[in-house]
Amino acid sequence: MQTKLIKNLKEVQGKYDAFFIDLWGVIHNGIRPYPEAISVLENLNKLNKRFVLISNAPRPSENVKMFLLKLKIDKKLIQNVFTSGEAALKSLENKLYGKNFYHLGPKRDASLYNGFEKNKKNIENADFILCTGLLDEHENSLDYYKNLLKKYTTLKMVCTNPDLIVHRGQKQEYCAGTLAEIFKQLGGDVIYFGKPYPEIYNFCIKQNEKVLVIGDNIRTDIKGANNMNFDSLFITSGVHKSEFLNSQHQDYDKILDKYGTKTNYYQERLIW
Repeated sequence: MQTKLIKNLKEVQGKYDAFFIDLWGVIHNGIRPYPEAISVLENLNKLNKRFVLISNAPRPSENVKMFLLKLKIDKKLIQNVFTSGEAALKSLENKLYGKNFYHLGPKRDASLYNGFEKNKKNIENADFILCTGLLDEHENSLDYYKNLLKKYTTLKMVCTNPDLIVHRGQKQEYCAGTLAEIFKQLGGDVIYFGKPYPEIYNFCIKQNEKVLVIGDNIRTDIKGANNMNFDSLFITSGVHKSEFLNSQHQDYDKILDKYGTKTNYYQERLIW
């Protein structure tokens, strides 16, 4: 795969019919949008290019749209949002892993199981673990989760956000993917919803479209693009910024090689 460092997305956008764009780390940092990235969405919209904002947020798509509106992102730019939480919600509706679940995650993610509140149980009485992230009162102690989960490895864990970490402004936070890794190390079985797994893309693709995936996470965005044989643009200033900070462009491919992935293009930030 021939990789290229690009300054502007407009250099290559003409090759593609659709764009699958990550949100956190590409469009916003959890606190405010990136103006250059919003300009990209505006220009794609003017060109009538289809784009889907695909997020590993463990919440329904509508809730993420509401969050983006609070960030003052124009409603017309967020018509197509799809989340890992939305994909997981469908598994709840179909009772794929049982009827009763233990919710492992913060209270703010309760919207994921709206309509299924009566099926929320203590872990001792659950058929499976619905993992959306860390508990509000235990945000920094991973040992707490090792101790909590070690007795329950016979249950399946449904992980609604495969990301390991995210940056909220300058602060690094653990995501549900970190708890899923702990559960696997203890011998548990994890079902993932979200990037890089195919299901989330299958909800979004249309026939015969040439797709460009844009993201800042090698494990999810770029790996997902590789899994689907889509082209990709990797944003180096996001999740992996510390790895790329002191690298020359010719070393970028070596960093992706470590993760067993490839990309078509690099850009420091998403700029039109």
